[in-house]
Amino acid sequence: MKLDPVSLRLFVAVMEESTIAAAAAREHIAASAVSRRLADLEDALHVALFTRSNKGTEPTAAAYALLNLARGVLNDLDGIASQMRDYGAGVRGHVRVVANISAITQFLPAQLQSFMALHPQVDVRLQEQISTAIAQSVAENAADVGILNEGQYGDRVVQLPYRTDELVLVVPTGHALARRKSARLADALPYDFVGAHPGSAINNQLTRAASEAGLPLRLRMQVTSYDALCLMVAAGLGVGVMPRGSAALYKGSQPIRVVTLNEPWAHRQLVLCVRSEESLSSVARLLVDHLRAGAAPEDNRV
Repeated sequence: MKLDPVSLRLFVAVMEESTIAAAAAREHIAASAVSRRLADLEDALHVALFTRSNKGTEPTAAAYALLNLARGVLNDLDGIASQMRDYGAGVRGHVRVVANISAITQFLPAQLQSFMALHPQVDVRLQEQISTAIAQSVAENAADVGILNEGQYGDRVVQLPYRTDELVLVVPTGHALARRKSARLADALPYDFVGAHPGSAINNQLTRAASEAGLPLRLRMQVTSYDALCLMVAAGLGVGVMPRGSAALYKGSQPIRVVTLNEPWAHRQLVLCVRSEESLSSVARLLVDHLRAGAAPEDNRV
């Protein structure tokens, strides 16, 4: 069944004007032609849209249901024409991005700002998730691009190199480890920890490292942001582990110290995650290329 947008537009006009004659005058068409279009529409839909009598036509319940649907279709058609005109003036579209908190706090603000300055008609939607959820969102097409920690996430996604970062130990200024320039995780495990998201890559790494060291991880509390983690550490409620670049944002405003973690796993690779490079839309490809172009290593020491 094919629906003619002209017939839908005339149907909407009849509903809005209440009479075929008024609708015909509004649309600059003969009333007989409007009547014929309505009859064709009823035949195509196999439903009566109007009851007809010597007093005129009255909409049926089906007509009122069709009215909202027809308006939506006509608006969509108008929107297509409008968007195509916008494409003629430059790149336009939207990209759904999911990223972990490490990427969001260290790298994305400046990179997204520069990308959107270059492509102001591209709408970038960003949501924070933990790495496992990011891979799932991309695999299930709930997001176009993900930014997460390198790892094993199955064969439904492709990982592309993005940035490196370094995990550090964050302690209160008066803590026993505060005067040290570096420490092993085993040096911190006797103390309470303030952890990040349940299931986060950092928490999982701490749990594995503590197990390998044969010591328990005393996870006193878990928070969902690095600023909350730093506030809890500053209050003396425990020590924490977070990226060096993220710690730099809070070091000056909170009574905390940053201690280098002398562990091989403290140096991490962040990656971009896509279903496939071939599946990327033109604007998603632009964003991926922009993010990768800015992926030169930086010194994030504080």
